[in-house]
Amino acid sequence: MMPVRRTLNWLPSIFNDFFDNDWMVKANATAPAINVFETEKEYKVELAAPGMTKEDFNVHIDEENNLVISMEKKTENKEEKKEGRYLRREFSYSKFQQTMILPDDVDKEKISAQVENGVLNIDLPKFSEQEKEKAKRFIDVK
Repeated sequence: MMPVRRTLNWLPSIFNDFFDNDWMVKANATAPAINVFETEKEYKVELAAPGMTKEDFNVHIDEENNLVISMEKKTENKEEKKEGRYLRREFSYSKFQQTMILPDDVDKEKISAQVENGVLNIDLPKFSEQEKEKAKRFIDVK
């Protein structure tokens, strides 16, 4: 006779078994953390990127009007040992890209981005009510 373990939390284990397998690719654990929040006048995106500078980032709107955030950092350190001819080289390479679908109320002409204290901040201003009304396009029905 086989012992059976009964638990009341069988449902979470089903989900863990389903998502924890080799055929489903897991999210990159080294990808930067991203916060997105909304105020009355704008959306804000914060991306944690310690050690990155503004030159390491590329932020743009693609042909499908999505926000694309990419970063790439290459570093190479050389250190020669004093007693001998040993040369030590260390390489580091980081690359990341995230595409985000923009809401319809974002004014794409006024998007701005800046890097401060290891955080990329992207401001996505919303259209004002007057701008929303102006942007509406009515089609004459004939």
